[in-house]
Amino acid sequence: QVQLVESGGGSVQAGGSLRLSCAASGNIFRRSDMAWYRQAPGKQRELVAAITSSASTNYADSVKGRFTIFRDNSKNTVYLQMDSLKLEDTGVYYCNCKSLNTYWGQGTQVTVSS
Repeated sequence: QVQLVESGGGSVQAGGSLRLSCAASGNIFRRSDMAWYRQAPGKQRELVAAITSSASTNYADSVKGRFTIFRDNSKNTVYLQMDSLKLEDTGVYYCNCKSLNTYWGQGTQVTVSS
């Protein structure tokens, strides 16, 4: 069983930055693909950024050039650096881990205000 614990959410003004962290328990992190999803009020959950076990990345078009996903296998942690935040980035951000099974974190709230 894998547990994912997110941190780093909060409130920030538009144009600001936040860094989200997701720490994974267990010993499968190195061979797992990791991702960040978000869900805005009244909308479906959507993929924001993903990183494979070999560190290949992909991003939603809406965050390209502003967000960076990276991982530290020595700490079993994946990060999402969010810069130039916009109002539409507001939502609950979820960490996702894919190995033989799929795991989700509990979510962390990000609120961007004008």
